[in-house]
Amino acid sequence: MWTQTFDPLGDLAGSALAAALPVAFLFWALAVRKLPGHVAGACTTAVALAVAILVYRMPVALALASTLQGALYGLFPIGWIVVAAVFLYRIAVESGQFDVIKDSIASVTEDRRLQALLIAFSFGAFLEGAAGFGTPVAISAAMLVGLGFEPLYAAGLCLIANTAPVAFGAIGTPIVVAGQVSGLDDHLISQVVGRQLPLLSVLVPFWLVFTMSGRRGVREVWPAALVSGGSFAVAQWWTSNTLGPLLPDIIASVCSIVCLVAFLRYWKPARVFRFEGEPPRVRATRHGRRAILKAWSPFVVLTLLVGNWGIRPVKALLECATLAIPFPVIDRAVLDPASGKGLPSVFTLNWLSATGTVILIAAIVSMALTRMRPADGARLFGRTLVSLRAPLTTMAAVLALASIGNSSGMTTTMGMALAGTGSLFPLFSPVLGWLGVFMTGSDTSANAVFGRLQAVSAGRIGMSPVLAVAANSSGGVTGKMISPQSIAVACAATGLVGNESELFRFTVRHSVLLLAVVCLITWLQASALAWMLPPGARSGAAAAVVRAAGGPSSAAVGWVCLGTTALLVAGLVLGLGRQKA
Repeated sequence: MWTQTFDPLGDLAGSALAAALPVAFLFWALAVRKLPGHVAGACTTAVALAVAILVYRMPVALALASTLQGALYGLFPIGWIVVAAVFLYRIAVESGQFDVIKDSIASVTEDRRLQALLIAFSFGAFLEGAAGFGTPVAISAAMLVGLGFEPLYAAGLCLIANTAPVAFGAIGTPIVVAGQVSGLDDHLISQVVGRQLPLLSVLVPFWLVFTMSGRRGVREVWPAALVSGGSFAVAQWWTSNTLGPLLPDIIASVCSIVCLVAFLRYWKPARVFRFEGEPPRVRATRHGRRAILKAWSPFVVLTLLVGNWGIRPVKALLECATLAIPFPVIDRAVLDPASGKGLPSVFTLNWLSATGTVILIAAIVSMALTRMRPADGARLFGRTLVSLRAPLTTMAAVLALASIGNSSGMTTTMGMALAGTGSLFPLFSPVLGWLGVFMTGSDTSANAVFGRLQAVSAGRIGMSPVLAVAANSSGGVTGKMISPQSIAVACAATGLVGNESELFRFTVRHSVLLLAVVCLITWLQASALAWMLPPGARSGAAAAVVRAAGGPSSAAVGWVCLGTTALLVAGLVLGLGRQKA
C-alpha cells in the first residue's frame, strides 16, 4: 500500500504550485498554444503523471492504473452520453423531423436571442435537472446548430446557460453528495445554495443576450430576459428551500418555459435579431399539431424517460443490473492518511441505469416513430461513433487527469492551500468548487473531493460550514463552462472537433466573471448579509442527514413508474407512427 501525502515538498505553498502545474499547462495548451482538445488533454495527462510519480512519489503501477481507470470513466458513462445524444439528434435530422421543429420554434419567435433563452437556458436546465453529466449541452447545442446558429456560438451559449442549474443537476445529486461527504444536512445545504444561485439565474439570461447583441440587445428584449430568468429564479428559490435538492431544476425550467412562451404570445421585440450575414428568414411552413407533436416526440420520449430514470425507486430498481468491478492494482492500494484505510477504486458498469442508455432508448423509439429502418439506424450509429473519435479521446484524457489528480493527492493539496487563506477564506471558498469542476468536469465530483475540506476549514475560522459547502457547489457551477470535459461534449455535439481551444477562449472570461460574482455573494453572506442564510446555517449547526430507507414499497413505486412510462411511450409510437414520415 502507498500512503497519500498532501505536502510532498514540506512546504504547502511549494507543493500547491507543483500540484497546479497540470492545470496551468492545460490553460496554456488551450488558451495560448491553441492545441486541439485531444492533444491538449493527452499532454496534460502526461504532465500530471510526471508530477504524481516524481513529486508525490506515487508508484508507477498505481499512477498508471489510476490514469486508466479515469480514462474508462471518460468513455463510460460520460462518452456514452455524448454518443447517444448526438445519435438521437441525427435521427431527427435524417428523418426530416428537425425541419418541423425549426418551424415550430420560429412560430413562437424568430429572434435568435429568444430562441437561445428557450433552448439553451430553459430546456437545457430541464435536461440538466433530469439527467446532467453533459446531456443538456450535447442536446441543446446540437438543436441550436440545427436552428441555424453558428457552431461556436451555439456551443458557447449553451455552456454559459448551463451555469444556473448545475448545482441541482441529475435530480439534486451534487447537493446530496455534498451532504454525505461533509456530514451536513443536504436540505440545509440546498437552502443556502437556493439563496445564492437565484441571483445568477436572473443574471444569466441577460448575460446571454448581452453576449449575443450587446447593450442594445439587452434594451430590446429585457422584458423577455426578466421573465425567463425571474420565473426560473423564483421557482428555484422556492423549491430548494421548501422541497429540498431533488426538484429545483425540473420545476424551475418548466416554469421558465411556460412563462416565456406565454409572454411571447402577447409581446414581441421591436427588432428581430439575426446574426450578421445570415440570410433573411423564409416564412416558416405551418404544420398541424399532430406533425409538430411527431417532430418533437424524440425529445418528449427523452423527457419522459430521463424523468423516470431520476426517480429514486426507479433508479434503485435499475441499479440491480449494475456491475461493480474492483479496479486491478489500485483498488484499496492507496492509503488515506486521515482514515488509515485503503481507498476503494471501483469501476461501476451501470449499463441499464446510465443516462446514455436512457438517451439510446429514446433514439430507438424515435426510429420507430419516424419509420427509420433498423439497418439505416445502425449505419447512422456507426457514422456517429466514427465522427466522435477525437472527442471521446479528449474525454478519456481529461477524466484520466482528474483521476490521477485525486488519487495522488494533487487536488487535495491545491484545496488545502486555498483553505489556508484564513479570514479571506469566505472569499476564496467558491474558488475551490470552481477548481474542482474544472479538474473533474462535475459539480458532484467537486463536492465529493472538497466538501469535507470546506466544512472543516470553515469551522476553524468561525465561518458557517454549511455556507462553505454550499459555496463549493455554487462556485463549481461557474467552472462547468471551461471544464475540458464539457468543452469536449459541446464540440462533439456541434461539429467543432479540433477547435476546443477556441471554445475555451470564448467561455473562460465568462467563467471568471461569474465566479467573481459568486465569491462576492459568499463573502457578503458570511458577513454583512448573514441574515440571508437560514437559522441553522448561520450558527453552523446542522442536523444529521435523514433519508428514507427504500423498502418493498419503493420497488413497487419503481415498477409502477416504469410501467406507466412504457404505456405512454407505446401509445405515442402507435398513435404517431401511423402518420407517414
